[in-house]
Amino acid sequence: MERKAVKNMLEMQSRMNARVHEHWIDQDFAWYRAVWIECGELMDHVGYKWWKKQEPDMDQVRLEVVDIWHFGMSALFKTESSLDALADHISTQLALEAPSAVGIHEATEALAHHALETMSFSVAHFAALMRACGLTPEELYRQYVGKNVLNFFRQDHGYQEGTYIKLWGGREDNEHLVEVLDSLDEAAADYPEAVYGALSQRYQQAV
Repeated sequence: MERKAVKNMLEMQSRMNARVHEHWIDQDFAWYRAVWIECGELMDHVGYKWWKKQEPDMDQVRLEVVDIWHFGMSALFKTESSLDALADHISTQLALEAPSAVGIHEATEALAHHALETMSFSVAHFAALMRACGLTPEELYRQYVGKNVLNFFRQDHGYQEGTYIKLWGGREDNEHLVEVLDSLDEAAADYPEAVYGALSQRYQQAV
């Protein structure tokens, strides 16, 4: 992944976190805990119950990977002295080849285990999970921008106050986001604004 894209995501994540708490870096939030809990949610979408028929929902699996990335990046902000140094570190780690091919279940468990054991986030384990899910760096960036916009949308509509309605017409907002992203051109200069507008239209019609 290009360093510029990584730095853009770091800047977007910092702005999002600042919406929740102005001095979020100094709060020492348990980002690692959110990472392993999101790993559990990912497992629900990919399926792990051998005692019943399950079909993986790969769109939702990849969205869970993107959610993990939000918390993972947040956990890394104190590990480097500057945003540029952090972007360099992440770019290098994402480019590393996994030591061996692993499946989604194994890659998810490895990332969750590392988070629980070290109370931190591993970019290398995350990169292995990306590859296991067939998520390219370009697609990670596209979906990250979309989910970042959704998170701002949630905050603007009462997420922190508890008044936001997550089910739109019987479907989660994440499902609507998948369809919105598929309908828009990520290369457009107003891509984030277009995503926000499309989400707003769907929300008003369904809620």
